[in-house]
Amino acid sequence: MAFLDHVRTCNRHDLSKFRPFSVEGKWIGWVRHDVAQRLAAFPEAFRVSIEGVSLHPALATPEARSAAIDEVARELAGHWGTPQLRGERYRVAARFGDPALMSIDRGVVSLFGIRAYGVHANGLVRRPDGMHLWIGRRAKDKSVAPDKLDNMVAGGQPSDLSLADNLVKEAAEEADIPAALAATARPVGAVSYCLEDEWGLKPDVMFCYDLEVPEGFTPRNTDGELQGFTLMPVAEVARLVRDTDAFKFNVNLVITDFLIRHGLISPDVEPDYVDLVGGLRKGW
Repeated sequence: MAFLDHVRTCNRHDLSKFRPFSVEGKWIGWVRHDVAQRLAAFPEAFRVSIEGVSLHPALATPEARSAAIDEVARELAGHWGTPQLRGERYRVAARFGDPALMSIDRGVVSLFGIRAYGVHANGLVRRPDGMHLWIGRRAKDKSVAPDKLDNMVAGGQPSDLSLADNLVKEAAEEADIPAALAATARPVGAVSYCLEDEWGLKPDVMFCYDLEVPEGFTPRNTDGELQGFTLMPVAEVARLVRDTDAFKFNVNLVITDFLIRHGLISPDVEPDYVDLVGGLRKGW
């Protein structure tokens, strides 16, 4: 196994199975062909052709579009077993920072192949014997990657919060980090990938942060999503990423980015260095 294997795993998809999904003429996602055929049964909400899927132009406001997709998603879940709505809203736009075209429930983001965003914070401790990272272990009852290792703080980006506010919220819930400390997290870039899952595509972007915490601070989970934390030397974290599948699939990418930025993966030593740097920022 190698660092690059994780990048390849997170970018496995076959676009020939999908057709574009658009709103107001703006391309925002991908819909699998069999899902598109199901959507054709809802002409009041969708226009479906071999070239693509679009929302009905009569749905002229973000609120109307969001409500229409929710209604159809409930019907599909009840009659076809597609993912259930989860009650958490994600903002939908053609590109990050553009005005919102609508919002969509987190549960059906991949069903429509919409790019989702999240925040990930590397919990960094500088000790006399070198850099260490606080590593969480996910709860055994998580629906995604149960019992896998994780970043100290990570979470999806809801529609009603800024990135900075979401990081503070997630830091409090996942690691009991005081808001003043969480606010010192330094934005260091973004990692992206496009993975095909059971129902569609996950073209995700993870905004990365480095959060230096005092040596005497110990994170404590408060929302039940993590079993606990271990402070690991960076070299051990790197070994686990390089040689194992111990981490949640996309967290491998965030940590690989950390190792590159801090000079812990060297182009003189790592033969896949150029492919790694490019592969961490894949589009669709």
